[in-house]
Amino acid sequence: MATCGEVLVKLLEGYGVEQVFGIPGVHTVELYRGLAGSTINHVTPRHEQGAGFMADGYARTSGKPGVCFIITGPGMTNITTAMGQAYADSIPMLVISSVQSRNQLGGGRGKLHELPSQSALVAGVAAFSHTLMSASELPGVLARAFALFQAGRPRPVHIEIPLDVLVEEADELLQSKPVKVHRSGAAPAAVTQMASLLAKARRPLILAGGGAIDAAQALVRLAEQLDAPVALTINAKGMLPSRHPLLIGSTQSLAPTRALVMDADVVLAIGTELAETDYDITFTDSFKIPGTLLRIDIDPDQTVRNFPPAVALVSDAEIAVEALLTELVGQHREERLEDWGRSRAAALRETLEASWDSATRGQTRFLQTVLDVLPDVVLVGDSTQPVYTGNLTLNLEHPRRWFNSSTGYGTLGYALPAAIGAWLGCADSGARNPVVCLIGDGGLQFTLAELASAVEARTPVIVLLWNNQGYEEIKKYMLNRAIEPVGVDIYTPDFVGVAKALGCSAQAVSGVEELKVALQAAHERPGPTLIEIDQRVWMNGMQD
Repeated sequence: MATCGEVLVKLLEGYGVEQVFGIPGVHTVELYRGLAGSTINHVTPRHEQGAGFMADGYARTSGKPGVCFIITGPGMTNITTAMGQAYADSIPMLVISSVQSRNQLGGGRGKLHELPSQSALVAGVAAFSHTLMSASELPGVLARAFALFQAGRPRPVHIEIPLDVLVEEADELLQSKPVKVHRSGAAPAAVTQMASLLAKARRPLILAGGGAIDAAQALVRLAEQLDAPVALTINAKGMLPSRHPLLIGSTQSLAPTRALVMDADVVLAIGTELAETDYDITFTDSFKIPGTLLRIDIDPDQTVRNFPPAVALVSDAEIAVEALLTELVGQHREERLEDWGRSRAAALRETLEASWDSATRGQTRFLQTVLDVLPDVVLVGDSTQPVYTGNLTLNLEHPRRWFNSSTGYGTLGYALPAAIGAWLGCADSGARNPVVCLIGDGGLQFTLAELASAVEARTPVIVLLWNNQGYEEIKKYMLNRAIEPVGVDIYTPDFVGVAKALGCSAQAVSGVEELKVALQAAHERPGPTLIEIDQRVWMNGMQD
């Protein structure tokens, strides 16, 4: 006899799931009954928030949904922050939890781990939440979840299984097959209208977001055909290689880039929310698009939010861009202005480069040192100074190599567990990219215990700890508003000592050459390494 819990594992195998992140508990043991005999690897974090962040990082590098097994009640409250980050960034995550038995749901009887409603708890951070009232519902709800991941705007999905349903006999469900759903194509009439406007444009511009990440090659061809500068959001970095002459980076919040946007007569936005954390990080509400706006997005609601378009196209980004390329072949194109395209992009890059202050240059040097030693690195960032800088100054060669929690939901503590998941995602997709976690001393103390998870899972992530002894960004905000700083100058422990106690290799470095040597040594180790950089020491060294 196969129980519902055992059948669930078999069905997940059928959908290609290779990793599950979770902490076993008394309510979820039946989820684990079939796991040991499956092909699925289980990773045990030290906190359910870590499980969610690991699943997030895994999804970003593998392109597949991250899956979590979560216990009733406190496990669900713990993972909601990670679900919020994934929801904000459109990351596919499947959270499967236990819940009280069917006759006890919402009963308020003081049962172990009881919440009034777990579905209500996650309503704001999940695409949907489903309570499995019978084992027979399992194939259908999994198909619904994976259909969303495959063909819709991917976001977390929550499936809760009552304790009595978990042990139901479900042999007949073992024959269920996974469902494959293909993304929608591009409506021909809208493609023709967009192509006509782009062909007539004299100053076209492309704004690409993380929703277009799998359309990178087609996007490069479209930009070159239009001679259109391209701005990328943080999650889209690498869609154009760093030295591409049309790339203007991720500087949409800065005045020189905004001036270029103001001059564009037609703006094509693909897979981007056009939201604050990518377009207005200074919170001035001054990002404007006066030109004709065209929007492509898989989510119909998103096509009209923030900046309503003249033409909207609901489609997979790659399908839409390929359709535009085909349609443009037959279109008469207006002559482009001489000071647009490559020449305007080059001038903007020079202006930005000349504007960076010493702190920006010092932190960029830090990031560039990592790239010099590990050119294929995946950089997973937290909300910390070098990440804020890299969001503006760093350009990558490939997509899925730079992502962080400093935009969107903006949580702290994300980078370490997400880096663990990212390394596993690279491995499962056949890549062997080194993975570096960029995190500050404040953020690391949120999820420091996950260093033990990295040791246990044998994931050789490299943790670069940028130590500025507190919450420096918040301190700056307080001082700028004439508020006496409170609560931002925090105690920081001996991170090297703690990391070693948890089983990691660890050391502190003070300059470029020491960092290079430490990175190379860390890359050659089979387990995780923590490298601490004192901000004051590093920045003083940049002035020598």
